[in-house]
Amino acid sequence: MSFDNVCKLLAEKYPFDFAKWLLPQEPKTIKVLKTELSIEPIRADFVTFLQTENRILHIEFQTNPQSKPPIPFRELDYSVRLIRTYQVPVTQVVIFLQETNDPTVFTEEYVNETTRHRYRVIRMWEEEPELFLHNLALLPLAPLTRTNSPQGLLSQIANNVAKIADRETKQDIAAYTEILAGLRFEKDFIRQLLSEDIMQESVIYQDILQKGEGKGEQKEAVKFCLMLLNQRFGQLDSEILERVKVLSVEHLENLGAALFNISEIADLVTWLNQEDHH
Repeated sequence: MSFDNVCKLLAEKYPFDFAKWLLPQEPKTIKVLKTELSIEPIRADFVTFLQTENRILHIEFQTNPQSKPPIPFRELDYSVRLIRTYQVPVTQVVIFLQETNDPTVFTEEYVNETTRHRYRVIRMWEEEPELFLHNLALLPLAPLTRTNSPQGLLSQIANNVAKIADRETKQDIAAYTEILAGLRFEKDFIRQLLSEDIMQESVIYQDILQKGEGKGEQKEAVKFCLMLLNQRFGQLDSEILERVKVLSVEHLENLGAALFNISEIADLVTWLNQEDHH
């Protein structure tokens, strides 16, 4: 599962928190739009559309600033398609997760001879950490914010994760935080500062997939994929759950990569059927 997908999952799980962060006025109502397939060709794995009472918030998470078509042109394309479909203003925010000097992360408009289209850019490494430290939904992004003391920042993040009362929520936020912290810090350094009792049931997903197909690794990979499936689809049929539980680590890795392009239960079943024949 990519870093971009973790952010997409968070934005769709906590849409009000992301809207409050990115919009000048707090919305009264909000819903996640599942419009990716209707505005192809657009990659759906790092894009979130949130519809408020009078506008659409389009959020795009990026670790790699280079893409085809280039990000500025793609923002224009998104905007035109969304306005044509929904007839409301569109606020666009591109959030770059990993520090780079690539000119694209400092570009906030698309320009040609006849058109000028502006969008907002956030470079996480320039953001002050306070907002993220004190908001559960944004806490996993805190390791990417500005700091002169990485150890102090991670220690504060770990303390805030430990204060989360609900154990399942704590484990989920810990997992997201550990994954995103991996963009900036070494895994050993992360684990020195994030308490073991929180992490024992929420290890780094990439670690799980790289350790092989031992029983323990497969169990943890299943747990993580079931968490993602539950957040995407809610309660699943027991037959589907059983099919996921017996997948190998390799197939669970494939499922983690494919999940954010799967929007319907029927598509999930089709994917499982294809894996059965591999």
